Amino acid sequence: MLDLSGTWHLSDETGQHTAPMALPGDGISALRDAGVIPDPYWGQNEYDLRWIAERDWLLTRTFRVTDRKMVLVLSMLDTVVDVSLNGQAVLHADSMFRTYRVDVSDALVSGENVITLHFRSAPREARRRAEAQPFPVPFQAENCPIPHGNMLRKPECDFGWDWNIALAPFGLYGDIWLEPAGPRIADIIIAQKHEAGRVEVRVTARTEGIKDGTQIEVSLCGVTASATIQQSEATATLRIDQPHIWWPAGQGPQILHDLKVSAKNVHATRRIGLRDVQLVTAQDATGTGFALHINGRPVFMKGANWIPAGALGSAITPEVCRDLLQSAVDANMNMIRVWGGGRYEPDWFYDLCDEMGLLVWHDFMFACHLYPATDDFLTAVQMEVTEQVARLNHHACIALWCGDNELLGALNWYEESRKDRDRYLVAYDRLNRTIETALKAAAPDAVWWPSSPSPGPMSFSGDWHDDRSGDMHFWSVWHEGRDFDHYRDITPRFCSEFGFQSYPSMDVIRRFADPADFNIAAPVMESHQKNTGGNARIAETMFRYFRFPVGFENFVYLSQVQQALAIKTAVTHWRGLKPHCMGTLYWQLNDTWPVCSWSSLDHGGGWKLLHHVARRFYADVIVAAVPTAQGTELRVINDLPSATTVRVKAFAVSTAGHSRALDTANVSAPPDAAVAVAMIATDAIGDDEILMFDWSVEDGRTRTEHFAPRPYKAYALEPAGITTDTSWQDDAWVITLTADRLALFVAIEADQPGRFSDNAFDIIPGRRVTIRFTPAQTETQPTFTIRDLHSATYDT
Repeated sequence: MLDLSGTWHLSDETGQHTAPMALPGDGISALRDAGVIPDPYWGQNEYDLRWIAERDWLLTRTFRVTDRKMVLVLSMLDTVVDVSLNGQAVLHADSMFRTYRVDVSDALVSGENVITLHFRSAPREARRRAEAQPFPVPFQAENCPIPHGNMLRKPECDFGWDWNIALAPFGLYGDIWLEPAGPRIADIIIAQKHEAGRVEVRVTARTEGIKDGTQIEVSLCGVTASATIQQSEATATLRIDQPHIWWPAGQGPQILHDLKVSAKNVHATRRIGLRDVQLVTAQDATGTGFALHINGRPVFMKGANWIPAGALGSAITPEVCRDLLQSAVDANMNMIRVWGGGRYEPDWFYDLCDEMGLLVWHDFMFACHLYPATDDFLTAVQMEVTEQVARLNHHACIALWCGDNELLGALNWYEESRKDRDRYLVAYDRLNRTIETALKAAAPDAVWWPSSPSPGPMSFSGDWHDDRSGDMHFWSVWHEGRDFDHYRDITPRFCSEFGFQSYPSMDVIRRFADPADFNIAAPVMESHQKNTGGNARIAETMFRYFRFPVGFENFVYLSQVQQALAIKTAVTHWRGLKPHCMGTLYWQLNDTWPVCSWSSLDHGGGWKLLHHVARRFYADVIVAAVPTAQGTELRVINDLPSATTVRVKAFAVSTAGHSRALDTANVSAPPDAAVAVAMIATDAIGDDEILMFDWSVEDGRTRTEHFAPRPYKAYALEPAGITTDTSWQDDAWVITLTADRLALFVAIEADQPGRFSDNAFDIIPGRRVTIRFTPAQTETQPTFTIRDLHSATYDT
């Protein structure tokens, strides 16, 4: 194999702009790194850099070969690209979601060769294709300032989104190499049938260039089987007794095995986990359930939505994604949803999910727009789906394939489709059936869900808030400005999207703005808020729940507090409904660039306050406070596969810090269940008191939470009088905090990168709280800034 990655020469169609460019990578990063353009993320630079996407760009390099019988392999090529060798055209690519394999034997010469990648302007090509459609195909113009992204098989969010920069980047983010032409094992399809004490693994190998009648040998876990290739395909079945099973995070170990397939001198391997995944949609008194059963066990899905790890492909590396995914696991998540407006990730991404025990709900890459229904578009979709499913089907993490994101709702968003619903519904059905048919042909046992949100197969309802069946996207609290309590008005079977925005942390804001711009109405801040009315909605919500913050930095802090409070309200309530509700995936885990958004992780991987709170509300055993007409019910939620004993102590704490006991209870929480443990009457809590509750689990874990019966602005908080003691212990700074009066939502910030063991916690007088800060690189003592609800909202 001859690897063609490395340094290439980049130039635009006019020859005016040139730069070295590394592959894998993207052209905008190359221009930035060469000093040709400024940082796209700084200030309002984005708007002055959209000219880049309106031009064609050329990448060239030379290389030497001695063997001319070679195949050129390219993956994640973005997007409409003409490839030539020595001036001879060898490929016209037009999908980032395909891998291209081209026999270039006739174009190569012995010795020095020149390869050219001619990247066509994505906006120009999208515009041309839109004009060629037999009828208009609308797109989300509010989200996408660069139009017609639905015409190209390229990440939709590259054209802009309500959290993403709009630059329509170009480049190559996967592989580019030459390999000898010859036989190979192209795809390996895995199907598993689990029984008590045994698993049957069916392995289908799809081959190229290997003669029919050739024997293949398959080995796994010390078991070997063989089969004969017929019509370029062979299937062997292995029976493994007492298998070592793979489990998602929090449910058991992530055991992986090497599967080997050989045919004469051709070999291929896959790393697989032995596990069974079933989507159970059984009828019940309410409607139809939606629960994932893993190895026969119903498991509540706890997680978030995944978007691309960077707006520019050069920034997306295994190291970056490992850190983000590890943060998901550290917050007790067991699932991510790869959202349909992004991309299919490289192989190493799914390897990481396998290793970490993160199940993947995987959308196919269609989101929010309407799409062409022409034969050529659907043929390209069929090839895309076939390839991606064949590439990824063996991964233990892949739990569910979903047809699209919000396309059923989109049928009602556009004037064209509202006026002629039949035409656009038929177009959607053609697309959806193409995806399903290709999925089932590639991997017949794959778990399929037609759309998200959806009531289920063969239902084209656009009613997102029908909580009787299917999965739900619930956006009324954010987009309609409803109270957080509105989360408790619905009872979803599975909520796969819901969210509330916050500002990024101050260290991130300083990466794109000067202090002179530290104002939510400043043009720079508004340019880093892509959701129309988002800043106003954040501020309006603060008025509803809190006294308004003092200064910009406290505004940022309080925006993250209320984001955490919103998502905690939803998750704790819906987890308390199990088994009626069996999953919550909040929007969203990560950011593509520094921006105001719904993420719990900042751009760069830092933890917002929401992520710290998520670690607590996604723990496998929690106690949740649920307001009712009679008072506040304390409910124990147990996600463990076995019963556990939980001891709960409820007490009231005044703003001055005086504690008063209310109730104590022990409960044996059944496995995979939610049970009521105590009811605190409304009149048991004084006007100046907040309900606090401690709980301990039989394994020794303890935690304290609070519930405020009234909006926080109604409480006359007093200065908390927080004191700290800091020391260096075992590679971390240990901070011990005490308070003279009740301190709510205490947050610590550091002036250097690192991670806190906890944040957004409470301090009760007479109790110490100990926090560890693990610095990223240095042992130099950081300067810590401490905020709490009083200090942030009282001008002292």
